[in-house]
Amino acid sequence: MSKFWKFKAAADKTGELLLYGSISNHSWWGDEVTPKQFKEDLDALGDIDMLNVYINSGGGDVFAGQAIHSMLKRHKASVTVYIDGLAASIASVIAMAGDKIIMPKNAMMMIHNPWTIAIGNAADFRKLADDLDKINESIKAAYLGKAADLEESKLIELMDAETWLTAQEAVDLGLADEIEESKAVAAALDKEFFGAYKNAPDWLKNTEPSAPPAPEPVPPEPDNSTEKEKLLIEIDLI
Repeated sequence: MSKFWKFKAAADKTGELLLYGSISNHSWWGDEVTPKQFKEDLDALGDIDMLNVYINSGGGDVFAGQAIHSMLKRHKASVTVYIDGLAASIASVIAMAGDKIIMPKNAMMMIHNPWTIAIGNAADFRKLADDLDKINESIKAAYLGKAADLEESKLIELMDAETWLTAQEAVDLGLADEIEESKAVAAALDKEFFGAYKNAPDWLKNTEPSAPPAPEPVPPEPDNSTEKEKLLIEIDLI
């Protein structure tokens, strides 16, 4: 299957990363970006001084995205992030690892609060709400670490509203640094993915996926875990 993400090392000590697709802790169909594979491929680039990251992603798992963000932040190379089409949800957090963030005029960024699907009793859900609040604090820290002049109260307002930002709006807020000319980007976003977003622009909902239809999933093995173990399966920013 054709992957939406790949690394490429150049001869001038510059590495490139194409991050087109969903962010996940697990690879189901082979086109997800996982922290484990990301780490292996990033290390394989060797001794580079510059790393260019090209993003077109609707988001995914928050912990997977935070891990990738941390890897990029601690890498010794100077990181330039290009938001080719869309950096939504946790993909926008990954973008904040860039020393410089560049957006074409026709690109967008979306920020919002994390959410999840879970089961459990009242005490479980109260704890989960507290956990989500803590996760939200770490996400806010990533945005505020980039946009030093952005007031936290303003950021909270934007995240609460699930805000879709144009390139100019992102630059004005300090969440991006430069605007470049519009560019055409190959679709890597499944329109069904955006049904979870309440404010997704109509043009995104009408985007046709460029990947082939996924095969029917294999039935899962019997789950013998307790109800409490099932509570926090995955926390998404989607």
